[in-house]
Amino acid sequence: MPKTFTQIPLTRPSTPLLDTLNSPAELRRLPASQLERVVDELREYLLYAVGQSGGHFGAGLGVVELTVALHYLYNTPEDRLVWDVGHQCYPHKILTGRREALTSIRQQHGLSGFPKRSESEFDTFGVGHSSTSISAALGMALGAEMAGSDRRAVAIIGDGAMTAGQAFEAMSHAAHTRSNLLVILNDNNMSISHNVGGLSNYFARIWASKSYIALREGGKRVLSTMPAAWDFIRRTEESMKNMVSPDMLFEAIGFNYIGPIDGHNLDELVRTLDNMRDLEGPQLLHVYTTKGKGFAPAEADPVGYHALNKIEPKPKVQVAVPAKPKSPKYQDVFGQWLCDMASEDPRLVAITPAMCEGSGMVAFSKQYPERFHDVAICEQHAVTLAGGLACEAQKPVVAIYSTFLQRGYDQLIHDVALQDLDVTFALDRAGLVGEDGATHGGVFDLAYLRTVPNMIIAAPSDENECRQLLTSAYLHEGPSAVRYPRGTGPGVEILQPLQPLPVGQSRTLLEGQHVAILAFGALTGVALEAGKALNATVIDMRWVKPLDRDAIVRAAASHSLLATVEDHQLMGGAGSAVNELLNEEGIVMDVLNLALPDQFIHHGKRETLLAEAGLDADSIEQRIRERLSRQPLPQAREN
Repeated sequence: MPKTFTQIPLTRPSTPLLDTLNSPAELRRLPASQLERVVDELREYLLYAVGQSGGHFGAGLGVVELTVALHYLYNTPEDRLVWDVGHQCYPHKILTGRREALTSIRQQHGLSGFPKRSESEFDTFGVGHSSTSISAALGMALGAEMAGSDRRAVAIIGDGAMTAGQAFEAMSHAAHTRSNLLVILNDNNMSISHNVGGLSNYFARIWASKSYIALREGGKRVLSTMPAAWDFIRRTEESMKNMVSPDMLFEAIGFNYIGPIDGHNLDELVRTLDNMRDLEGPQLLHVYTTKGKGFAPAEADPVGYHALNKIEPKPKVQVAVPAKPKSPKYQDVFGQWLCDMASEDPRLVAITPAMCEGSGMVAFSKQYPERFHDVAICEQHAVTLAGGLACEAQKPVVAIYSTFLQRGYDQLIHDVALQDLDVTFALDRAGLVGEDGATHGGVFDLAYLRTVPNMIIAAPSDENECRQLLTSAYLHEGPSAVRYPRGTGPGVEILQPLQPLPVGQSRTLLEGQHVAILAFGALTGVALEAGKALNATVIDMRWVKPLDRDAIVRAAASHSLLATVEDHQLMGGAGSAVNELLNEEGIVMDVLNLALPDQFIHHGKRETLLAEAGLDADSIEQRIRERLSRQPLPQAREN
């Protein structure tokens, strides 16, 4: 039995055996009798390392035994392990030469919180979005066949990720190709099927054993000339499996299904995987695990311990400091708005693709359960479901991270915008997201949304404006989107009335000379700081589509330089929209677009990453001054 810990160690624990394992090859040289010790030391070190850095927590604790078994039995990295999503990859990183670097995970220039091909040859596929592992592993299996190689491909996917359509598309294709692919379904919430005890484990071992496989295949050859006898044997086998295996879905698709087995029983895992490793054709092993296994608080609260903040040591002398009131997170502003709007409009229906907690929808789900739909990790379905509800005169609100709406883009165009359906999209995590890195960055939404006809797009600059613009978007009869960042805002007072703001209308925050800064969304605050230093005009644009045409034309007429500021990719963003408007108006003038560069920006503190991109207040001021210094300051044009 694995050890259970109750506290996170603040000093590095003693892990003498783990410290000798700098690669899976060294793990494979150990006798099987030492693997349990590896498991215990690995789990304790994982607790320590995540406590030092913060990061994803519960999922990794739940797959320690599985990770050890896979690297022990498979010839990695020659054999390919593909981890889905990547929340559970920390034990994998520890065993693949990155043990001491794990304390830098998700920090700038440190390890990525997800598998990353450029980081290690053991990270065979970069992930961050869900449900891609089976497709990728199948591609690797097919590639091995084409190269005449006998290397193996294994996809490790969670029960949540298995809800997405792409996972089943990949399995259907795998069954058609009959490639040598192993899919491990890590079921840590019993959401697909329940453990039915020792009998299921017993038959799982039998079905995976070499003797059973040989008997089955031999019997098939012998009895194939006697159809009635073979049919009887086949039906008997299926009946036995149905007795002890809760779900025959995977067999129907074309996979040989084994399980479920206890994912924390290391001996069971090793025996079963050893038997399955050389089986031909698509195989599925169903293991059940406990999220947060081995850390009692995480086992009791797997949602709360999905991720962990860095644990700071307590000061020796406690000084009483009055606590400052915390600003609400944008997701909580949205959640409160959702409840308030629902109380006024019985047509409101809220939809999320498995982001209830992250999108601030827990209160709504409890208060209005009949009007709440968590569709699991099915972004495409979420968008089209909203379209269908809108056809029936309901008012759907789709709460979705900016990076995940990318996965439902066709549905957004074809199933919502083309039909001009009344759907509101609340885009959380817009802009840079900090430690989650490039896979989760919401830096493309303006580019992919503003090209879609019928769509309007708002970008609030603070919490109160977020509430107001959500109201504006909701009351708009047609598709709309409101993008807001991760975390807290500047801390402005939130007015309770559901007061909309006029669509396409900006507000001027500061009147100045020579330079007009057009600020979009979350960077309005730093743009205002720079504007004060420059004696510039600063306009909170509020809307990316439609733009406030009159305000832009007036600013162009009375200033010598327009600067646009946004937390989005430069190409295709709000600055590009301003450039297009000026071109349409025939206005030729100096324009400086300040936005994120044409590259993927990886993990680190959001403020640091913005500064490196030249999007903090000092950098904005400096870049504008540099542009002005290139030529004598021109006279402002007359209207």
